[in-house]
Amino acid sequence: MTSSPQTPDSAETNTSVSQRPVTHLMPPSQWLNDPNGLIFHEGQYHLFYQYGPEKANWGLKYWGHFVSRDLVTWTHLPIALAPAPGSPDKDGCWSGSAVVHEGVPTLIYTGVHPEVQCLATSEDMLTWRKHPGNPVIAAPPDGLEVTGFRDPCPWQEDGLWHLLLGSGIKDVGGAALLYTSPDLTHWQYRHPLCVGNREETGTVWECPDFFPLGDKWVLLVSPIPLGRVLYFTGTYRDKKFTPEAQGVCDFGDFYAAKSMLDGQGRRLLWGWVWEGWSDRAQHRAGWAGALSLPRVLSLRKDGTLAMEPAPELEALRQQHRRLTDRNAEAQAALPEEIVGNGRTLELRAEFGAAEARQYGLRVRCSPDGSEETLLYYDAAEKRLVAERAHSSLNPEAKREAQSGAFALEPGETLSLHIFLDNSLVEVYANGRACLTTRIYPTRADSCGIRLHAQGGSALLTSLDVWTLRPLTMQAHEPPGKAG
Repeated sequence: MTSSPQTPDSAETNTSVSQRPVTHLMPPSQWLNDPNGLIFHEGQYHLFYQYGPEKANWGLKYWGHFVSRDLVTWTHLPIALAPAPGSPDKDGCWSGSAVVHEGVPTLIYTGVHPEVQCLATSEDMLTWRKHPGNPVIAAPPDGLEVTGFRDPCPWQEDGLWHLLLGSGIKDVGGAALLYTSPDLTHWQYRHPLCVGNREETGTVWECPDFFPLGDKWVLLVSPIPLGRVLYFTGTYRDKKFTPEAQGVCDFGDFYAAKSMLDGQGRRLLWGWVWEGWSDRAQHRAGWAGALSLPRVLSLRKDGTLAMEPAPELEALRQQHRRLTDRNAEAQAALPEEIVGNGRTLELRAEFGAAEARQYGLRVRCSPDGSEETLLYYDAAEKRLVAERAHSSLNPEAKREAQSGAFALEPGETLSLHIFLDNSLVEVYANGRACLTTRIYPTRADSCGIRLHAQGGSALLTSLDVWTLRPLTMQAHEPPGKAG
């Protein structure tokens, strides 16, 4: 039985301070993980997701469903897929994709124990009928010893449906296995589209996503045990993919990313943002997991990915404040009239040429510094860093730093685009590096922002601050009920 939604300030751990994000998509209560079945259909953005309606910890998986026309006003629709006793998905409806085949919306997903691939179709995107012949792919290819077999990713090409399955080849590494079909129900295995190295790119590639971008193709995978989303860009020819560049989509709490092509021809990406506190804290809060903000992907000249928050999010902006030309060396607190509420903010910080070894911002700061999170560029190590050693006084919150390789180019200055959303922080650096992290400040006065510099000075040339309103979340009203 699903518990009732939590009020913003209820069920928190050792504090009345709200931790629940409000500008990121979450179900009313309980568990969310992988985004699934992202599709733009008849003028609407449909986001399905792995849903655990029974508890705020890992459990039996359903498919939840959100829909929107503008990326900021969302309707929480009824559960799309539920496990059926005695069926191939009896132990959970795991991750997959959505397509439209001959005008019919179709979900392709994984059943487990054993891992098999299943279909469901709909006439209205609300009620889904499972294919009577499930599973449509019943077993891994003969003669291939795999370490996983899940998370289908389909696309159309040359009059056929093509599909990748997240997998791995024992003693070799993660792999994306390619199948083709004329009708989504009869599948033929072709070969591995791409195979990794287990020492460098993991043993199992979960949640593959494969799509063209610019003049290249992009393969996204979420490798076990790395716990990050890797991307490869390269050439796709003769049904084989040859990587030419590689990177990390996000250096923090971001996994199982999935994309869609929207009505404007943009490639939008969402990922699962997991929690950074204990299972016990999640259970007490009554919720766990959020979807990242939508990111617009593009291809840079060097073949790496550029990522920016979707411009529709600007509709969440409210009061705007601006600060210019401040030296970060003193690390002085910014005035309250600039900071605003300090909890749900969008920040755009531009720095000039800097001598400092480290420079950036300290956010969610208490007046005495007992709680604060450092978001900065380490010029010596060439890394983007979120330092969480003092992010929370809650003993159940994680404190390790998160970081990833990021280097400014000659003559380039640092630009940080930051979204603060209670316990969730998303950082975009120069449009090409992202770091999403979870923090859980306990003090009501942990709302300050300070400049940060060590090992020299840095000039903050401008800081724009907007207070953000929550996403508009609407309950589904069945036909005939409203009014």
